[in-house]
Amino acid sequence: MNTLEFVNTDVSGVVVIVLVDYVRQHRSWGWMRLVAGPAALKQVPGLLFAKVMGSGHAGGFSLRPSPSHQGLVCRFKNTDSALKFLHGPHISAMREKARESWCGLLAVTSARGSWDQAKWPLTDEVSRKYGAVLSGNKVQPLAVLTRASIVPSKAMSFWRHAPAAQADLQHSKGCLLSMGLGEIPLVRQCTFSLWQDQQAMRDYAFQGAHQTAVTAAYKNDFFSESLFVHMQVLGMSGLWMGQDFGDDLSMNTLQTKLAANASEQEAAHV
Repeated sequence: MNTLEFVNTDVSGVVVIVLVDYVRQHRSWGWMRLVAGPAALKQVPGLLFAKVMGSGHAGGFSLRPSPSHQGLVCRFKNTDSALKFLHGPHISAMREKARESWCGLLAVTSARGSWDQAKWPLTDEVSRKYGAVLSGNKVQPLAVLTRASIVPSKAMSFWRHAPAAQADLQHSKGCLLSMGLGEIPLVRQCTFSLWQDQQAMRDYAFQGAHQTAVTAAYKNDFFSESLFVHMQVLGMSGLWMGQDFGDDLSMNTLQTKLAANASEQEAAHV
């Protein structure tokens, strides 16, 4: 069985997230990718949605832009297409030019709202089971993506709440990774975070500065559109902020785990 054909069923909302911090000599290359935007990916098989995004200072949620941090958010028709993209030339070039990078293959478990007037459907059960093979059935972290189009006249009011919420996020117990992303400076913002477990995620979301910011956003109608997505990590790979997240997505790892899974299934039917 071909490794990348393990799952070849159309599914809803298999997500790929790529975070990079380009080395100085490749920052101009990175900026050209940002300028080209998702149009450069329009021929990628199975791609349903893509955004190439900048970031705030040091990868945070800040008005001051980072010259080196970028993120890529994609949604694919099926897991096969997503894995081929992760092992393809576009992602390889990004990671080779980065000081640090992180890639995740994710399944949508809940979603509220829309992005560009489109909702994010849940991922099917077949792909979630595929994640158990990648992870060796170990408990994987949870991921959260929040995105908002901020009403321009209310942008400054929104940003007054950002520093405190960002500080809480960076120091929140159980937060393994976080990055602020921007589709358009000031008014189209996104945050991606990775959590040890659901309780840690909820402790941050419903307390302190973040809860204050969310309450203010809804009370004052800061957003013209928003999206809140919870995801299960199916597999991840990379080094970020000095932390090693392993390599569930390497070709050698995929081949080993899929072969072991095939052997287990064969033995179960003997």
